[in-house]
Amino acid sequence: MRHLTPADYTVMPWANGKGTTIEMLKTLDGGQLKWRLSRASVVENGDFSIFPGVERNLTVLTGPGFDLVGQGLHLPARPLVPVAFAGDLPIRAEGVSAPSDDFNVMTDRALPRPEVAVVTGAAQVPAGGLLAVYALAPSRVNGRDMAAQDLLLTDDALSIAGQVIVVRLLD
Repeated sequence: MRHLTPADYTVMPWANGKGTTIEMLKTLDGGQLKWRLSRASVVENGDFSIFPGVERNLTVLTGPGFDLVGQGLHLPARPLVPVAFAGDLPIRAEGVSAPSDDFNVMTDRALPRPEVAVVTGAAQVPAGGLLAVYALAPSRVNGRDMAAQDLLLTDDALSIAGQVIVVRLLD
């Protein structure tokens, strides 16, 4: 089990240069992205960065949310509702009325799509793949206290009490 805190994260510019990302976890395989977990803020309408061969999943954490709009695509990104989309599609944030922070999961398209769920209260999550738990509020996972914004990585089953996002990453 690995427990990361905000002191372990890296702040970096967006690929399109219009903002910054807080990168919490990045795993490469042969120099190619395998998966990445990050946080970012959407503060205005605008284009998302393009990531060829990557599947994305976004969960609005704070703020009112916005719409993801592209050719033939209109996805509402609302608070605490994960939404998946292809990273290589030109897509824009539209309808931004106030800043929204979001949690992002990016995976190589050759891998199974990640399972992303928001858990509030008590829950049991079976083992399988790498489980990443991101605390939205002070929480307790497998007897370990987590502060808001901590990230726990494990391949063990989970016993959760609190409010977290659970991501199952599979090879």
